[in-house]
Amino acid sequence: MRAAHLSTSGRRKTLPAPRPQPQPQPRSLHRSPGEVSGRRRSAPRLRRSSVHPVRDPQRGGMSFLGLKRSFKRKDSQQDAGQASDAPKSPDSPSRLSVINSPDLDPVITNFKLQLPGSEDTLGSTNPSNGCSQSSLSLSLEDCMAALDLFHRNDFEGALARLRSKAKDSMYHALTYATILEMQAMMTFDPDHILAAGNTMKEAQAICQRHRKKSSFSKTFTEEELHAEVCYAECLLQRAALTFLQDENMISFIKGGIKVRNSYQTYKELHTVLQSAGYTHSDNHGHFEGGVKLGVGAFNLMISMLPTRTLKLLEFVGFSGNKEFGLQQLQEGSSESTFRSFLCNMLLLCYHTFMSFILGTGEGDVDDAEKLLQPYLKKYPKGSIFLFFAGRIEEIKGNLDAAIKRFEECCEAQQQWKQFHHMCYWELMWCFTYKRHWKMAYFYADLLSKENAWSKATYAYMKAAYLSMLTKDDCLTFGETELTLFRQVPGLKQKIAGKSLPTEKFAIRKARRYFAENPIPLPAPPLEMMYIWNGYTVIGKHKDLTEGMLKTLDEAQAKLESIPRTEFSIDDQCLLSLLKGLCLKHLGHQEEAEHYFTLVLCNETQIKYDHYLVPNALLEHGLLCLEQGRRDEAIKLLETAKQNYKNYSMESRTHFRIQAALQKAKGTGENGIHVPSSP
Repeated sequence: MRAAHLSTSGRRKTLPAPRPQPQPQPRSLHRSPGEVSGRRRSAPRLRRSSVHPVRDPQRGGMSFLGLKRSFKRKDSQQDAGQASDAPKSPDSPSRLSVINSPDLDPVITNFKLQLPGSEDTLGSTNPSNGCSQSSLSLSLEDCMAALDLFHRNDFEGALARLRSKAKDSMYHALTYATILEMQAMMTFDPDHILAAGNTMKEAQAICQRHRKKSSFSKTFTEEELHAEVCYAECLLQRAALTFLQDENMISFIKGGIKVRNSYQTYKELHTVLQSAGYTHSDNHGHFEGGVKLGVGAFNLMISMLPTRTLKLLEFVGFSGNKEFGLQQLQEGSSESTFRSFLCNMLLLCYHTFMSFILGTGEGDVDDAEKLLQPYLKKYPKGSIFLFFAGRIEEIKGNLDAAIKRFEECCEAQQQWKQFHHMCYWELMWCFTYKRHWKMAYFYADLLSKENAWSKATYAYMKAAYLSMLTKDDCLTFGETELTLFRQVPGLKQKIAGKSLPTEKFAIRKARRYFAENPIPLPAPPLEMMYIWNGYTVIGKHKDLTEGMLKTLDEAQAKLESIPRTEFSIDDQCLLSLLKGLCLKHLGHQEEAEHYFTLVLCNETQIKYDHYLVPNALLEHGLLCLEQGRRDEAIKLLETAKQNYKNYSMESRTHFRIQAALQKAKGTGENGIHVPSSP
């Protein structure tokens, strides 16, 4: 029997019927152009050890997709083991076809028309495929019930419910691994990171078991489409853990390939959703939500990247559009589906954290409140929702209300101390904004004793707060700023083979305390507050800003009262930058511009704190933007981006410059080609 094949040129060619293989290799959603080009080829023999290079017809030679597939096949073999060969359980999810149109672009999706009664119809002739149509729905419902327990702070109950089916159900495995990864991300505990990585690897193997097996059929069943989106999610989460856990370049390359594979899969699944041949199944909403989560996350994250980083990603086809990403996540969060919670959390993280720490505070606080309100109403004691409620009040400048919310979050549950640590960090900053140095020290001390994220940063903050107190006040704490500053370098740790930028910054600032007669830092808590964009928070309230300006004036007077040292110019420029920020938020724009310019005028005399100059240019540019001096603002921002490198917190500054340039140019796009869809 000869099998018909229609090439992209429209000429009909014949191919020999594929030889039946006892155990075909599981295939990815990705197909090479050669598979639809109409060229005559015999059915390949699939072996576990074989790697088939994919030729790029545009460039010649092996394409990145071929290299990625090579890595992916080896990775899938290690992860899945014999899982891909296991027979399907009668209770496995539905295998009814949801792709039944020949109108799809064969180069992108390679789907084939599946007609009722045709020999390619899955499930109609094979008893092993005759699964219950509702089993996928039941799995999703059970996982959502487990998430409900998680929202109610019954973390162990949620994990126990998922654990019972995590070896068979891809959604149970994915949800179980995701919760463990959330725990690892909050603790930075090496054991938690390792356990989460192993569990996510097992979840990926379960997803692999449910993915499309046949390399010849172009039909995807409902189960197989869900397996693709779950598989892409596993890859993305494993890549994140790889960056946290491993310290060698090979691990980074593997992590990058996982990200690329995930990105491509989400793009192709989005094409499926937009195609005329896609039929809505019973669980369409859950599948669509998964695609919107991935597509939205990639677009949003890539749109925020600095230009230098983006150029590397453009080479392999990444691009992002912030507005499209936010739209996808908004749509994904608005439905009551399995991934609506994750879409919601990502939006909340963007509006309340990423836009402040890695941006210029352009997050939509009103939108964040609207997103949170339904969850807070349903789960009034849910720790994660109380935490975000506190963060929203904090960035609005309502510090007393924020403190109350964070305290409620700590009281709501005792199972996961990680939520407490997140609250301690925010409480430390709330009391910093209020200039309550003793209370800020108290929470920094709790973090240094209980949390493993950055012992060096916690020690530095403790020393910084003590430096704002009198010697008599410091006696009650049993520690001195000198001993704490000297401890900072010895507490440095590495994550993903690199020291944390915040730790590097703290170590550099603490160096002057190793001298026999150290010259104290002028206002270390206020400087670190700038690193975390705290002036955008206090700028919303006049009394908070005026209080901080008063503290800076006191530091200025103290600096002028001592003899000049090698640090004098650096310290003066630091105070000028911070005073300029306060004056800008108070509406004294001419004075603010004077202080920003003062930093630039002393550029050649700065010896250590070289980060001050590009940040002064950034703040000056933002000030010009507020005044409508758009061209001048862009010029200042481009100067900050192009003319300075190898300074403290450089990546964070470049994130903020990128956000400011997007605001100035009125675009949310990032990348050479930014489509309205992936």
